[in-house]
Amino acid sequence: MKIAILSRDPALYSSVRLMEAAKARGHDARIFDPTHCYMNITSMKPSIHYMGEDLLGYDAVIPRIGASITFYGTAVLRQFEVMGVYTLNKSAAISRSRDKMASSQLLARKGIDLPITAFAHNPDNIEDLIAEVGGAPLVIKLVEGSQGIGVVLAETHNAAHSVIQAFMGLNANIMVQEFVQEAAGSDIRCFVIGDKVVAAMKRQGREGEFRSNLHRGGTATLIRLAPAERAAAVQAAKIMGLDVCGVDLLRSKRGPLVMEVNSSPGLEGIEKTSGKDIASLMIEHIEKNAGKVKSA
Repeated sequence: MKIAILSRDPALYSSVRLMEAAKARGHDARIFDPTHCYMNITSMKPSIHYMGEDLLGYDAVIPRIGASITFYGTAVLRQFEVMGVYTLNKSAAISRSRDKMASSQLLARKGIDLPITAFAHNPDNIEDLIAEVGGAPLVIKLVEGSQGIGVVLAETHNAAHSVIQAFMGLNANIMVQEFVQEAAGSDIRCFVIGDKVVAAMKRQGREGEFRSNLHRGGTATLIRLAPAERAAAVQAAKIMGLDVCGVDLLRSKRGPLVMEVNSSPGLEGIEKTSGKDIASLMIEHIEKNAGKVKSA
């Protein structure tokens, strides 16, 4: 097959591994920076071009679209969909996953357990907002944040009030969540492909850091999932409409809580921790499913 990988950085671990896995399985794979793609969206002959080249004849696309280019990146991906090309994750599902508030509302509506989450716009509602999540300590998150950026732990009521007021003063959209004390600065990243969790790791924040993101200096260890955790991760991925994703869970006294569903999860941490060839599993999933689009 001809496989296009949409990535702004061909030297990233995930990009390199996907190229290696595709070629090892006999496919013709290339990496394209989606911001350098341009499109003709006419109904008669839709097309995508890259530095003067017409991107015709591709069987599948692997989107590795960063949060900073979600709008344009998903537009390029959608154009491939218009042209009948199989995409490992659909453009609509990626857009949905990038809106933390909409994602949380959708997951909650479908019965997925989440940390208690509150949302408000008016500074007059700050006290009620804090009370809704059980008071301090609590977590304040920028709706548009990623990789732990824009996430603040407010340990006291006054600190929570000040931080929320400051964010609102900047017209930033924020979510306020309960702080799950028993998680002890750790979370679980479940890597889902299709209807299966193919690998999982426990991420632990460094000393004095409640955020467990590996980009923030956290560490990762192999972990065995409970059946309820596995089921929650698969169900969350299905609800979001993502074939490949990272589902982040917290272990709480009331069971697994879904924190986030990441539509472009990095491969380095999960491959090195689990010892599994996740990139090849992604290519295998394409092999099983790309033909269904062509024959539909």
